[in-house]
Amino acid sequence: MGQYANQPDFGTEAKVVVTSDTIAFAKNIQGACLYIGVGGDVSVILSGVTNAAGDGPPLAAQAIVFKGVPAGSILPVIVDYVLATGTTATDMIALK
Repeated sequence: MGQYANQPDFGTEAKVVVTSDTIAFAKNIQGACLYIGVGGDVSVILSGVTNAAGDGPPLAAQAIVFKGVPAGSILPVIVDYVLATGTTATDMIALK
């Protein structure tokens, strides 16, 4: 989803988001935007972020928390991880 030369401007895949603080498990959405079913805060790591050395997966400390995301909205950022800590929103769907 987004403005990429080889990608449509609408979602073509959807997956239920499972939050986790274990980075290896949390990367279950790989470059998707989020539909928020029940509003709240959403703690994410944006797509393409690596650890400080640039040679591995990001750290949970690199998460960004979007506060008060309304129910029924699309969070217009591309993310790889949705962390459990800091996330109060539920019923999220990853759209690609």
